[in-house]
Amino acid sequence: MKKITATTLFALALGVSTSALSAEEVKIGAPAWTGAQAIAHLIQEVVVSRIGGTAELVPGDNAAIFAAMDAGKGDIDVHPDVWLPNQQSFTKKYVDGTGNVALSDKPYEGKQSFCVTKQFSEANGVTSIFDLARPEIASLMDGDGNGKGEIWVGAPGWASANVNQVKVRDYGLLPFMEPIRADQSVMTATVGDSIKKEIGYAFYCYSPHAIWFQHDIVRLEEPEFDPAKYKALQPDQDPNWYENSKVMTEDALKNVQVAYSKSLGERSPAITEFLKNMQLTGEDVSNFAFQIEGGKPADQVAKEWVAENSDRVDGWLGL
Repeated sequence: MKKITATTLFALALGVSTSALSAEEVKIGAPAWTGAQAIAHLIQEVVVSRIGGTAELVPGDNAAIFAAMDAGKGDIDVHPDVWLPNQQSFTKKYVDGTGNVALSDKPYEGKQSFCVTKQFSEANGVTSIFDLARPEIASLMDGDGNGKGEIWVGAPGWASANVNQVKVRDYGLLPFMEPIRADQSVMTATVGDSIKKEIGYAFYCYSPHAIWFQHDIVRLEEPEFDPAKYKALQPDQDPNWYENSKVMTEDALKNVQVAYSKSLGERSPAITEFLKNMQLTGEDVSNFAFQIEGGKPADQVAKEWVAENSDRVDGWLGL
């Protein structure tokens, strides 16, 4: 008797032939941050090993990926890690506006903050974002000798970096702290270096992220989220975004989910159904990122996770 595979069962469940299913293909956008890279490789692994299709990763930033999904020509079909409301300007334009992009049904939760190392926090009584305005604390964080401490607000091009730059101003930190933008690998290396040298360093932190497995860090307290005190504009919304923004509270919890071109539903229905049902947790993604930043190839991390979590993947595939 011919063995019935998971792919065959999935095809039957969707009412398509296995020959049609094998033709399923997708191009997955791969933004630079580690969590997005991890999820992109995970989607690729499921498509190839469980659906029997083909999947290609295409590097790109948020603007390029959303524009390609909107065009619907298959140049890029998927954004693996959409943070909302951070990327709301894109979803308003392409999900709510043109209607050519859809969001998955099952987001995971993300949280954004500012952090210092636990060592520095305990040694100097630094528990609040406003402690960075204490002159003696700022001097302990002055790595370049210019009289101000440094605070990493994010990487160039990140919407969150724009919000954090406004926060540094509106929290009254500019006389004491200098906002720094650099690749997140620079931030991670600097955190480790600050622990070894027992010096101060403040930085934008978010979960999920590998750093929670890499170093002992703590979040700084901020005023509780208040939408009335959170006006965060982006350059594509207002050329004077910095001057016209006002942010005096912490960020709301984020929904992080997959976005995909609606045209994918016509070209690759099985992959589209999988993306709709895919469900990860913040801990999953932090662990992926930790392994990748520890040197394990992202495709290997994805392959091992799919093999070890076949029941969860079966659920995403409707098996």
